[in-house]
Amino acid sequence: TDWVILVSLLLPAAAVAVYKQWIPNTNFETASNWDKGRVPCASDVVHFEKNKVISVFIRSPHALTDMYLPLNGELVLASGAGFAAFDGSWDPGCDSAATVRFTDAKHYTWFDPTLWQAMSPSGELRPSGHIFSVDEERVPCRYDDVIFQPETSFRVNVDSSRQVIHLHSISLMGQEFRSPEAWAGYLRGPSAPLQFQGNGTLQVTGTGCPDKSGCACGNAPDGHRICAALLEASGRQCPALMCQSPLQPLGHCCRVCGATISLDFTPDFDLQKYRDKLVQALLSQPKYAGVRMAISKVHKAQTFLGVIPQSPTPLIQIVLMDDGVGAQTGTTAEQLAADIMEDIAQHGESLGIANGKMEVATGSTSSGQAGSHASSRMAAGMVMGLLFSLLLLGGILFLYRKGKLRLPTLRVPQPWNRAEEPASPEPASDKGFDNPMFDVEPPSAVPGEEMSQEVAPKDHQVFYLNPLYDASETET
Repeated sequence: TDWVILVSLLLPAAAVAVYKQWIPNTNFETASNWDKGRVPCASDVVHFEKNKVISVFIRSPHALTDMYLPLNGELVLASGAGFAAFDGSWDPGCDSAATVRFTDAKHYTWFDPTLWQAMSPSGELRPSGHIFSVDEERVPCRYDDVIFQPETSFRVNVDSSRQVIHLHSISLMGQEFRSPEAWAGYLRGPSAPLQFQGNGTLQVTGTGCPDKSGCACGNAPDGHRICAALLEASGRQCPALMCQSPLQPLGHCCRVCGATISLDFTPDFDLQKYRDKLVQALLSQPKYAGVRMAISKVHKAQTFLGVIPQSPTPLIQIVLMDDGVGAQTGTTAEQLAADIMEDIAQHGESLGIANGKMEVATGSTSSGQAGSHASSRMAAGMVMGLLFSLLLLGGILFLYRKGKLRLPTLRVPQPWNRAEEPASPEPASDKGFDNPMFDVEPPSAVPGEEMSQEVAPKDHQVFYLNPLYDASETET
């Protein structure tokens, strides 16, 4: 009864944990670890390079003619395993003697996505099904659990752009390390330097993702290493695509056909619940049997006016791809994306989704062009709106400077107005006076000039008659 209760308490935590298992090993009994493509037999001479650092696990007993060991390495023997000298008796599986060399495991790098496989909490391979991961998330992320298979030896290069690679836990040689102290103790032991090489350091935190909206993977600083390893494994080039204007998902090495959705979320958003909802309500429908989905939190770089860098913005990225070919490439993914956007329009607020943006790239000419044109119109509209605003502001400033426009604000004398003031006052005989409240010139005193011309404004200058001044008093 106690065991059942314990399992039930652990299930909620295990449901959100992500396990990634290292595939290669350096076991003696693995045929691919030898240059002859087979395990050494009794009449063979086993050769380990003397300068190669290695850890090798041996499961069973072996008879050998001779064996050359490295200067720095270890042989890990399972119960009952060992070596014996060949006594010359006939071995039906070993017809001819040969020198069999152990291959170099140095090329196995931590940031190679092809060397990792997703595992279920029960320790079984997780079926691919409808869910996949973008390339950066195929390598262990900050809050993932890493598994090196029990009863296996390994050597992995952990060269990284980061000094420390954080992980939730590490299991190796049948031991599980979930605390920083326990893992630090293992690193001080004799085996760790033989298993891990490179300038990066693995660090176990024992803490999971604290945010129900999900946590970014954290492998972006080593994205170039991930893509270099992936492209080397696939022939150093991305696959040819059959769609218009392919999409580039964040964290993915190559462009894709299909659809992407970017979601702005609120504190109420729950990534795990939303993923389950999409799988159960939409992806499980027969018409979407050929669609695969990746959904995770990513950080998108932001700039102001396309120049000034700003802090990256967190968003939820959904990538949809299907098995369509030719003109049908991406069309089913596009339909699913439209269904997701419709569901967001109806229930987004209750799901914790503020808004969503969809981009599409399919083999259909009309569909691809429509998505491309929509983006172009949006970008063109933003640019034209900005230019119109700048022109309008510039026009208002120009008219204000020229006096053609008066704004309903308190006017403060400006340097350019003071520069236009006359150097000396007009003679006292002039019919009028300079009003200190107006930066103006007196009207012309030429006889016969009409009053309408005298009071007509010239630029922003204004003139008025002083009622306290009687011109008849000055006549003689």
